[in-house]
Amino acid sequence: MFNDLPHEALCTLSEKKSTLSHNKGQILFLEGTLPMGLFCISEGKVKIFKTDDSGREQIVRLAKEGDFLGYRALLSGENYNSSATILEEAKVCFIPKSSFKELIGKDTNFQNRLMQAVCHDLGIMEQKMADMANKTVRQRLATTLLMLKNSYGIDGDEKTEIDIALTREDLAQVVGTATETVIRLLSEFKKDNLIDIKGKKIAVLDEEGLAREINLFA
Repeated sequence: MFNDLPHEALCTLSEKKSTLSHNKGQILFLEGTLPMGLFCISEGKVKIFKTDDSGREQIVRLAKEGDFLGYRALLSGENYNSSATILEEAKVCFIPKSSFKELIGKDTNFQNRLMQAVCHDLGIMEQKMADMANKTVRQRLATTLLMLKNSYGIDGDEKTEIDIALTREDLAQVVGTATETVIRLLSEFKKDNLIDIKGKKIAVLDEEGLAREINLFA
């Protein structure tokens, strides 16, 4: 999002930003708190999740290098509507709210890119809600595995390993089901030679087979 900024604006941001290293499990921000600035992931991965009244988590997004976090709350002036936790060791840049808003006020091109990003994120959220309503749990898991493969896959001999440290509980929170259900369905997918499992690592063996599970191919 910062690629086309003038050199002077980039220099100003660099002077104002701070970069911190974070360990797995550390919290970046909490649902219901007031945003103080913009987060940008330099290295590592972060999960963004919401918590329902019973305390159960639902992962709404998995962020990686280059992704921005917290800008919707900054733009709206509202509290965060979700929380963010480090999934694996990460370096995260932080830009104070005053510097971010100063940039928005000065650069109309940046404003437009920001609005496009907000609309894109809203579209993804709407699609996710539709998927949750219209797909079975098995279809949602297949969809999630394909999404993870496309975003975090490392190609190898006849398989693509998903390079993200997700626990089975994390995976269940993405899919929106019980951990036991995810474990059972993963075993079924492995038996059907759609995936391979070694410890916590999952590799996709048959992308088209997973796509058939969600009726992408006849």
